[in-house]
Amino acid sequence: MSDTATLEINGEKYEFPLVKGTENEVAIDIRTLRGVSKVITLDSGYKNTGSCESAITFLDGEKGILRYRGYSIEELAEKADFLEVAYLLIFGELPTSEQLAKFHHDIMENSMVDEDVHKILDAFPKNAHPMGVLSSLTSGLIAFNPSSVNVDSEEEMYRAIVKILGQFPVLVAWVMRKKKGLPLNYGSKKLSYVDNLMQMMFQQPNEDFELNEIVRDALDKLLILHADHEQNCSTSTVRITGSSHAGLFVSIAAGISALWGPLHGGANQAVLEMLEAIKEDGGDTKKYMAKAKDKSDPFRLMGFGHRVYKNFDPRARIIKKAADEVLADLGVEDPILDIAKGLEKEALEDQYFVDRKLYPNVDFYSGIIYRAMGIPVEMFTVMFAMGRLPGWIAQWREMRLNKEPIGRPRQLYVGATERSFKPIDQR
Repeated sequence: MSDTATLEINGEKYEFPLVKGTENEVAIDIRTLRGVSKVITLDSGYKNTGSCESAITFLDGEKGILRYRGYSIEELAEKADFLEVAYLLIFGELPTSEQLAKFHHDIMENSMVDEDVHKILDAFPKNAHPMGVLSSLTSGLIAFNPSSVNVDSEEEMYRAIVKILGQFPVLVAWVMRKKKGLPLNYGSKKLSYVDNLMQMMFQQPNEDFELNEIVRDALDKLLILHADHEQNCSTSTVRITGSSHAGLFVSIAAGISALWGPLHGGANQAVLEMLEAIKEDGGDTKKYMAKAKDKSDPFRLMGFGHRVYKNFDPRARIIKKAADEVLADLGVEDPILDIAKGLEKEALEDQYFVDRKLYPNVDFYSGIIYRAMGIPVEMFTVMFAMGRLPGWIAQWREMRLNKEPIGRPRQLYVGATERSFKPIDQR
């Protein structure tokens, strides 16, 4: 294969270098394109455009492969816990036992959220959407950490990382407890990272917290599966925000807002809303599977297929087992979950869905697990943000350490050509 690509425009030929990644992906480096030819590329949604070189996550949608720093998602979900994966994503290697212990200690030492953040939380009505509240609280943390991070200082970078990792779970728990009308708490430094998150979210004020290990393991896996996913909408938002040299907290807040949309992190909430609608219409899963196959019907089956994975979502295979274990252990009787299991069975057996590889994806199963755990549907995307936090941190850190230029996409102007201004009485 040649080391260059040739582009011919109006009879003029231009050569551009080919760049090969470590997994043999090939890219045409067009950074000089506009300078030499006065032409730009047009790629709406950036589906064919690489915005950066990254060593964090490898994704092959055709083969159903997802790896963090070279480790398969299957092996990490089986053998690691969420904090180990967070360390791996951010710093590039799995931690030793001493490194992990220090990481956990430093995170917990930085987990106290300023009491004035309560005032921001109190200002929201109880029915405010949790994602809007979480984004605002994360932005609010900036007021208490106003100095920008000196990325040339390893100590300052580390301090910012452990601070956001320590305080973000507190905000997540507070958002849910506000929604449920429960008093706020800080959990315990003695607990592991995920155990502490669960205590802060679920502990009732009049009883001791009892940890369900099956539920904990399922949540741990869910957070790992959501920890990073290459250059998706919210991750790209974090990187492009940080490219202006905006700080870590504000860049994360920007990512939260991008994640909120139903085409991104809001997909698992959309799944439960679909299930609720099916229930209200009588709960006939066969009827809705027929509607999903009818191209003239506006109904869309949420939580099946994936815009990146063209075969199967490797995360769904992992979390399906955890979902089955959680439902069996909790013995939850819920018509919504019965409808979900009915849709899953239909899709896995119906030749129409099998031929088109429209399998249940991670959003489908995550919604089921969160529902069974008693997490309000509006909180589902907040839980997604909790899992994606280390990925956002890793991507922001990599972008700053690589000294990437400020993001500034071009456009193709299609508006009016030059025209003269008319006084208002002549319009």
